[in-house]
Amino acid sequence: MPGANERALEKAKSIDADALILDLEDSVAPDSKEQGRANVVAAVRSGEYGHRELAIRVNSIGTEWHDDDVKAASEAGPDAILVPKVESAEQVRSIVAAMEAAGAPEKTQLWAMIETPVALLHAEEIAAAHERLTVVVMGTNDIVNETYGLHVPGRNAVVLTSLAWTLIAVRAAGKVIIDGVYNDVKNAEGFEAEARQGREMGFDGKTLIHPSQVEPANVAFSPSEADVERATGLIETFEEAKAAGQGVVTFNNKMVEELHVRDARRILAYAEALEGR
Repeated sequence: MPGANERALEKAKSIDADALILDLEDSVAPDSKEQGRANVVAAVRSGEYGHRELAIRVNSIGTEWHDDDVKAASEAGPDAILVPKVESAEQVRSIVAAMEAAGAPEKTQLWAMIETPVALLHAEEIAAAHERLTVVVMGTNDIVNETYGLHVPGRNAVVLTSLAWTLIAVRAAGKVIIDGVYNDVKNAEGFEAEARQGREMGFDGKTLIHPSQVEPANVAFSPSEADVERATGLIETFEEAKAAGQGVVTFNNKMVEELHVRDARRILAYAEALEGR
């Protein structure tokens, strides 16, 4: 949500997203940066956004606004501060130090955007750099731009490689990873296909740029009733077989191992969390 647009910030209170990124970077013109900063700080302090997590996306390291953005965001105490174009573990630790110096409360996490070739080559060390870094967000538009690629349906090979590479690095660090944006807001079918692709790859969610994308994203990343029913049955079958001392367990004519049970428990945990929103 563009931080300089007060109407957008007001509308965000009614959008059924899991999290809102209140933006000070790309969507805010240079001459509106200070007003945008004041707006998002007031929005966070208002307490009017319900169950939604609030993240403030600051301007990137090296810009004239970055330090003041981090200081103001830290003092406001959102759920997270999102920093674009993070490229090294050293930068992560520097940002965390700045957050702590500005008095950021413990609840305020650091989210980092991976969106440059340098960042991709250092994805593992970035993800593992500090425990306060909990979420990595893919900047797919910038990846296309910086690799001189094209935006194509299904995403080009470099983007898919970048997504897979970073997802593996983030999972190795035990963190959360969010897929990038889909640009064509009028192409509902294209968005749904890309959201499904992200879920199939293993992403935890998707970054959205229009309210119309929220519902299909929720569908793509939420367990269906059939998923919950299947997971419940698999766990019950496995536990019963284990209690009976059976060495081989089958469910729906397929062999079940402990890893399948872990996946089923994760599906049920997702479903339970969604019910509690």
